[in-house]
Amino acid sequence: MAPNPDEDQPDRLTVPAQEETDHIRANQESQLQSVTNQVDSTVDQPAVTPSNSNDAVPDSNPSSSSAASIGAMGRGSGLNIKNLRTFSSLKNGQFRLYYGAMMGQMAAMNMQMIVRSLLIFRLTASAADLGILALANASPMLAFSLFGGVLADRVSKKQVLVVGQLVSGILTLAVAICLSMGILTAETWWILLIAAMGQGIVMALMMPARQAMIFEIVGSSQLMNAVALNTLGMNTLRLFAPAASGFLIAYFGGNLEGTIGFDVVYYVMTGFYVVAVVFIIPMKPAGYTSLKGKGAIRDIIDALVYVRNNATLLLILVVTFVTVLFSMPYMMLLPVVTDEVLNVGAKGLGILVSVSGVGAMAGSLVLASLPSKHRGLILLLGSLLLGVALIVFSFSTNWYLSLAVIVFVGLGQTTRMTLGNTLLQDYVEDEYRGRVMALYMMEFGLTSLAVFMCGLLAEQVGISWALGSFAIVLVVCCIYMLAFMPKIRRLQ
Repeated sequence: MAPNPDEDQPDRLTVPAQEETDHIRANQESQLQSVTNQVDSTVDQPAVTPSNSNDAVPDSNPSSSSAASIGAMGRGSGLNIKNLRTFSSLKNGQFRLYYGAMMGQMAAMNMQMIVRSLLIFRLTASAADLGILALANASPMLAFSLFGGVLADRVSKKQVLVVGQLVSGILTLAVAICLSMGILTAETWWILLIAAMGQGIVMALMMPARQAMIFEIVGSSQLMNAVALNTLGMNTLRLFAPAASGFLIAYFGGNLEGTIGFDVVYYVMTGFYVVAVVFIIPMKPAGYTSLKGKGAIRDIIDALVYVRNNATLLLILVVTFVTVLFSMPYMMLLPVVTDEVLNVGAKGLGILVSVSGVGAMAGSLVLASLPSKHRGLILLLGSLLLGVALIVFSFSTNWYLSLAVIVFVGLGQTTRMTLGNTLLQDYVEDEYRGRVMALYMMEFGLTSLAVFMCGLLAEQVGISWALGSFAIVLVVCCIYMLAFMPKIRRLQ
């Protein structure tokens, strides 16, 4: 143990030695004060300090954060799951409520993504009609998403979520009743179009608030961890929800034919939306920015100008949109692949989607544990992996090869989702957060638009070449961005 500088020195100490001891003591006290000031400044600093320059990097120190985590694990009885950085955001009680609400909503959405596509294909046996349904869902997202961003910057995000979940539950319940009463048939499949448009409007107005809310709950230091855990929850549901849907349909309505059993799934989805509302209600209202004196259109224009003048945000959105446009059609067109190429039916469809969640979950856990370094490069490599995996999957006619490859599809997809979201929220200023996240959430609309185009192409050249050609374009784009866009590649 180091000597206590406050103890009296022995009388036999000479004057020069006394002066040297005083000098050492002064140095020790200076170092101690320096460390204390650093700790105080770390504790007292706000979650995020908005950047004054468009391309400034957020003030963070991953190395010191990692060192603190290691030090925390070194105290006490050793390694403990409570001290693992992977789940650190869940120590926040508000985030746990948010997480529960997200799980309820995403359970319903993951079930609906597969069940609605399979239902329309069973009713019409047309890939083009799948595309039309996707377009009906996409159009409101593209048209109203920016208004959802304005809403997120104007009013309480909690109230936006409560209303959005309730409306989603009502729409889902209406489809379930129509199926139970035999109203929804091949001649009346337009009912699904109306429900899809309604869901699209709700998503457009609600999702920007949901995404921007994460930052307000956990702050900058926990943002990547919280987004990764959010993605982990979504991917966990991708592992179980579609499989549960497929087994329910197979159990109540048979494996390959008919629409009996779909109503049961829609009732279950309604229940999940109710669960989401139950978790949201106890949450404290999230803060919001008042944009008094401006109209919604003016606010949208301001956000677009802000993004256009911010090269970093613009490049992140470009990478996100390119990846979404050429990769996501596979998800909604999987019913065509499972019925016409792999011949595995509804049960195989559920298994295939669920297995893709294995790679996605692994990716989410890794990303939740990583420091905030080389995120731009990892984003591009994840998109490249996604494109290569989709090429192999598109042309595979072997069930086991398809199962193996789709694991890497899930891994690439979760990398793109987590890092695209995190980088945007790290580089955006607070007053524009809701509207910039609204731009990001337009990926859902782009997904449906891409499904529409891919569905039309599948009618002409077949589903394998349609999906495969989209994936080839994605790979070419990723290689180009890796080679000629160093700014996005160097993002930390």
